[in-house]
Amino acid sequence: MSDPKGIDILTFGCRLNAYESEVMRREAHAAGLDTLAGGAVIVNTCAVTAEAVRQAKQAIRKARRDNPDARIIVTGCAAQTEPASFGEMDEVDLVLGNEEKLKAHSYRALPDFGVNDFEKVRVNDIMSVTETASHMVDSLDGRARAFVQVQNGCDHRCTFCIIPYGRGNSRSVPMGGVIEQVKRLVDNGFREVVLTGVDLTSYGGDLPGSPKLGKLVTTILRQVPDLPRLRLSSIDSIEADESLMDAIASETRLMPHLHLSLQAGDDMVLKRMKRRHLRDDTIRFCEDVRRLRPDIAFGADIIAGFPTETDAMFENSLKIIEECGLTHLHIFPYSPRQGTPAARMPQVDRRIVKERAALLRQAGDAAYRRHLDRLVGTSQRILIEKDGIGRTENFFVTSIAAGQPGDIIEALISGHDGERLIASRASVCAA
Repeated sequence: MSDPKGIDILTFGCRLNAYESEVMRREAHAAGLDTLAGGAVIVNTCAVTAEAVRQAKQAIRKARRDNPDARIIVTGCAAQTEPASFGEMDEVDLVLGNEEKLKAHSYRALPDFGVNDFEKVRVNDIMSVTETASHMVDSLDGRARAFVQVQNGCDHRCTFCIIPYGRGNSRSVPMGGVIEQVKRLVDNGFREVVLTGVDLTSYGGDLPGSPKLGKLVTTILRQVPDLPRLRLSSIDSIEADESLMDAIASETRLMPHLHLSLQAGDDMVLKRMKRRHLRDDTIRFCEDVRRLRPDIAFGADIIAGFPTETDAMFENSLKIIEECGLTHLHIFPYSPRQGTPAARMPQVDRRIVKERAALLRQAGDAAYRRHLDRLVGTSQRILIEKDGIGRTENFFVTSIAAGQPGDIIEALISGHDGERLIASRASVCAA
């Protein structure tokens, strides 16, 4: 028998998937997957667009060509929503659902472990899952930032989105479990923790007393005083509670960067998406937060070419980039997902969808460069993520010839190259 080749994990999609891949690595190791002679490749898929599913299948075929003797296990949101399509692939040995992938015994379902009743597809009803465990991740492969999952699933049913069917209904990690994990990560040397979830601002609705996200944030900062930086991943601004707004205003260790689940800047499109905010709600939120925290930077997700979107509707999405001062944009050409209401609506021509996505990206790139211009000449605190590269508190990538990964450096921004800030005259901060 040849020497075992270990476990490779291919991760697609969101920060939550990246976090869960680390849990999967630990659980697969505990199951003994790394003892298989040909090794194992685990593909953690994303279902947010049809293109994401296509890329996952392409990666699976390549993994089989590169690893002819390995066991290939497919999981993640696309495996949860389309289990049969992955089960039909000859390259795939096992398909696991989003709940199954986080449990060691799931990986022992392969024939290699003496299973008599082998089933290639093991995907349960995600809607039946009512709790989310606090999966402890002690390290994240040398990163200075660590992600902590505090929430999973979504109770909303936006007309374009398949994710609730991949993740299930909203459920939160109890606050004590979150605090314990943050403390452990800080003890292991991480300087920044990012709270993440599918619908982060719905945190706590299913817990006793229904604590809000703002209470979780302030409790973490109070009970983990050695944590220098706490960051939030994508939020739904319409759900931002008063305590969260107070934390944004007063807690300097809560980083001044918010990524908004915006999706569109036109009221009719937002209504057809079944979103719960209007464009004026988003503009007012950004204005209110900027008054509380002038150094805040906003990112946003925007979908181009949603069904029925006219030129005038698209222009409203284009204009909101400037009206809200958005700088970190994720642009998605609309992709119909089978089983969603939007897939049955009148579709925009694909050529127009791509053109609109390109225009949004151009506007986003220009806004990003303008913000880089404004930061030149300022002093910024930069977390070094790897040699020569760090991020400011408001999430701008910075080239810096100082410090080691994990250091927080005070530095003067002397210029930029259109993509990254350039720092000079640096000194290490105490925290």
